[in-house]
Amino acid sequence: MVRTAYVERVVEIPEGIQVTLEGDTLRVKGPLGENVRRFSHPRLRMTVEDNQVKIYCELPRKKEAALVGTWQAHVKNMIKGVKEGFEYKMKLVYSHFPVKISVKKDLFYIENFLGERHPRVAKILPGVKVNISGDTITLTGIDREKVGQTAANIERATKVKNFDVRVFQDGIYIVSKGG
Repeated sequence: MVRTAYVERVVEIPEGIQVTLEGDTLRVKGPLGENVRRFSHPRLRMTVEDNQVKIYCELPRKKEAALVGTWQAHVKNMIKGVKEGFEYKMKLVYSHFPVKISVKKDLFYIENFLGERHPRVAKILPGVKVNISGDTITLTGIDREKVGQTAANIERATKVKNFDVRVFQDGIYIVSKGG
């Protein structure tokens, strides 16, 4: 087996975006806010120079070479988040019982789901804004992982149990992911 001597990925920093690296913490500032993330690995290195973020590893193993690409994707998402933001659209579907949805602080409440007396609750992660318009829910934020996890929390809160899902198709589902 032949190992490549060096793996490097480069992410260009667009104009209007400020990227700083302090130790193993990367800060990305842009018009929509600031994303901060810690990148720590004993063999991977990251540098910020000449409007570029360079991620590299010398004599990488297979997993380390793959991790270089993963870090590149994270940095791109951080830059896209502070520049454009991320948006998930979800749809409320019900046919048996009228469902009422609401947001109180950092919790998303689903009331009367399948006629249940107690509301189902999903956690909204910090930095994610939830907008309810009829049966459409829009989640927006600058951190892709937090917006996606909040959408997953809401979707999971309306999981149908002890019913035939072919008949009871009620729930809240992700219909589009954009940014």
